[in-house]
Amino acid sequence: MTDVADASALTQKLGVDIDPELLSLALTHRSYAYEHGQGPHNERLEFLGDSVLGQAVTVHLFLQHPELEEGQLAKRRAGVVSTVALAEVARGLGLGSFVRLGRGEQLTGGDDKDSILADTMEALIGATFLSAGQEAATALVLRLVEPLLDDPDRYGAAIDPKTSLQELAASLGAQPPTYRLTADGPDHARTFRATVTVGGIQTVGDGTSKKQAEMAAALDAWHRLSGRA
Repeated sequence: MTDVADASALTQKLGVDIDPELLSLALTHRSYAYEHGQGPHNERLEFLGDSVLGQAVTVHLFLQHPELEEGQLAKRRAGVVSTVALAEVARGLGLGSFVRLGRGEQLTGGDDKDSILADTMEALIGATFLSAGQEAATALVLRLVEPLLDDPDRYGAAIDPKTSLQELAASLGAQPPTYRLTADGPDHARTFRATVTVGGIQTVGDGTSKKQAEMAAALDAWHRLSGRA
């Protein structure tokens, strides 16, 4: 479990001042709350952060890319705000080590699950909005997603990493990717691990579904094969 005091390192990485109580709440997953008497958790902040994130990215893309049609703008926005993309941003911050999780989630690798990382990222954006206002929250969003905004090829990879990896492999003259899946844990809390082999590299992805695990492995492979790792 991470204390709020320990999470000061996270706010330094984010470059924002977040109210300690809101920071604690943003880092509290529902599994932790349920194990400690049905206390508050971060899903309301996640709801707010999702809205702030979407607006910030939409306005930025609209103003910065007058040459793009509505469909192209929508595609880019979807890539930037996707679970896979947000989880990538979260891993860059080392966010998993700060999240409060219930024991079950801890045992099944919840600190590295795309869904938990992305949801917590949105909750932190919501907490920033409430602590420092819309301008600060918007600035935080744009700092976090800048690598994605500056690299259009990542949009497709974030939205559909398996297809993007297959297309990249074909363009490089490599054999199509092959996937191997393993599962662990009881039926009600099963986790999956996918191993993808392509172009002489092998990467691993984890998730709470086969699709999620394969997408995580494919995105990692795409980054490495495209030289963006």
